[in-house]
Amino acid sequence: MVVRTRFRSIFIPIFMFLLSGASGAYFVWHGLNGERGLNAKVAYKAKMDDLSAEHARLVAVRERMERRIAMLQTDQVDRDILEEEAKLVLGRIGKPDLLILTPME
Repeated sequence: MVVRTRFRSIFIPIFMFLLSGASGAYFVWHGLNGERGLNAKVAYKAKMDDLSAEHARLVAVRERMERRIAMLQTDQVDRDILEEEAKLVLGRIGKPDLLILTPME
């Protein structure tokens, strides 16, 4: 009987400390590495930076297209834009023209 009491007085507190330490470690690990942890915050910020850069690029493309459309929608069409569009559609250039190929966006 003395052995059982001594066993309970020594091993039960050790077991409780180990159990509480393990549960604390579990929550700390998930707080750092979990789906909404501190490390995920860095990944979300990187993704937000990439999306912001793409948004800025798309806004610039849209503004450039809106400027070109505005030039074509006035009462008097800009001759340079009209000539450029006609050459683009027909696929031809004149002899004095200089052809510069740029990648399409």
